[in-house]
Order: sequence, then C-alpha cells, then structure tokens
Amino acid sequence: MSGTAEHGALMDRVYRHQRYIYDITRKYYLFGRDRMIRELALEPGGRLVEIGCGTARNLVRIARLYPEAQLYGLDASLEMLKTAAETVRRAGLAERITLAHAFAEDLTPALFGTAFDACLFSYSLSMIPDWKSALGAASQSLNPGGKIHVVDFGDLEGLGHWGRKLLLAWLGLFHVAPRIELLQSFERHHRNALKILPGRYAFLISTGDACL
Repeated sequence: MSGTAEHGALMDRVYRHQRYIYDITRKYYLFGRDRMIRELALEPGGRLVEIGCGTARNLVRIARLYPEAQLYGLDASLEMLKTAAETVRRAGLAERITLAHAFAEDLTPALFGTAFDACLFSYSLSMIPDWKSALGAASQSLNPGGKIHVVDFGDLEGLGHWGRKLLLAWLGLFHVAPRIELLQSFERHHRNALKILPGRYAFLISTGDACL
C-alpha cells in the first residue's frame, strides 16, 4: 500500500464513527474557521477548493456567504465524504459544491476541470503527512492572482508547558501535528498577512505565495 493510500485508510478508520459527531465536537477547539470564511473576500463567480473538506461544514457556510461562488472539496477519507455529500444534499447546494475523493498533494486543475481563485486549508495541513507537497500542489492549481488561505494550529507556546503538552497529547489521538516550521516561515516572510490567535493557539493567513 502506498503512503497516500495508507493515510487514506487511516483517515477512514479514524472518522468512520467520528464523522457523525465531528461538527458538534470540533466547534470547541477548531477556532478561527468562521473568521477565515468571512475574510475570504471571494469575488462573484470565484472558484474555491477546500483541501481536506471533511464534513463540508465550511463549504456550506462559504456557499451561503458568497452565493455566486462555485465551490469544490476534496478529502482523503471516503467515510468523511459520505457525510459531506449528505451535508451538501440537505443544504440544497449540490449544484454549487462538487466533491472528490483525492489526496491533497494530487490536486491539479484537471481534478475538477478548473483552476481556482482560492485554495483553503482549514485545520487540514496539520493532518496531511506530506503537507509541503500539498501546499505546492495548491499553489500550482491557482489562477493568476489567486490566494491560498490557511487556518490551523499554531505552536501553542502561549498555553504554558502543561497546557501545550496536554493539547498535543489530545491532538495526537487524532493524528494531528501542528506544523511549526510552516508557522515560522510565515512569520519570517508574510508577517503582515499573518494573524495569530491568543496563546499562539492558531493562526490565519491569506497569501499568494505559501510555498516554503
């Protein structure tokens, strides 16, 4: 089994049952998602893809806030995509939201038959093993002037030793690892675009150049 296929199988095992309670539980610690959605500033007719779309919770909110946008979502977990498809169907948004089973590093315009004005990573880079390739694939899939939007865990340094240790242990149960190198790169090269939440718990950034 290849590394990507193995990761997909792992995600299916993790979310086979959790997908039913994912949105209820994650709202208590995946902070900054709705702020990022409000700040996307999608133009009418804009095309956005969410890499690691999970239950499609974000895509539905984006569709409602930007009613003229065309949206796409991909995920490594077939189990999560079952919930995503049902979420989109219940919201009556099947004509505006297209879903696909794919790995982040395999994203190309050919996957959905279009390039994108925006690529969104919402707490997904911390779960993608080859996250650098995922960012590279997203960058190569953008239209000229397009942006990559990231909201994810920070380095947690403001939580104190034990707070950070406990949260990392909790996140490890779900195979989540904050990408400290990525945050450090953004702080060096994109400080003006970077927004860090209290406790350095999470960060948000919108940039046309997210490659390290």
